[in-house]
Amino acid sequence: MARGSDPGSHTILQPEEWARAVGYANGVAAQGRSVFVAGQIGWNPRTCEFESDSFVEQARQALQNVVSVVRTGGGEPGDVVCMTWFVTDKAAYVTSRREIGVAYREVFGRYFPAMSVVFVSALLEDRAQVEIEAIAVIGEHEGNAQRSLFAE
Repeated sequence: MARGSDPGSHTILQPEEWARAVGYANGVAAQGRSVFVAGQIGWNPRTCEFESDSFVEQARQALQNVVSVVRTGGGEPGDVVCMTWFVTDKAAYVTSRREIGVAYREVFGRYFPAMSVVFVSALLEDRAQVEIEAIAVIGEHEGNAQRSLFAE
């Protein structure tokens, strides 16, 4: 499971009468220092070069880039409270959802923040297929991952 910096500083919000969200949270209440992560694309951040044209590999790299920025701010993957994915090819996203889920869990574990996916016509870098923005809220004490208002 993804670890956050302060146990209890994040609470997954799940209205009781709603069907349980799968792969994301409907909302997250958080307390701590905010870190805003600019859109990260699926290239190697050291060289600014793409190492793959695979949608799944670009998504994995973009997620890793998000985590690198969060860690630079003193956080961990479990401190991310919100993500917005910008995707250029809806069909590639839909047909790769299972593989994207595997890549996501490799990077974030089984922690799912509030998330949205937006389909766009293009991204600034021509080869980019996915860009991920994130917001992390980092607590003051080291500890475990978030609490949930619903049974795991």
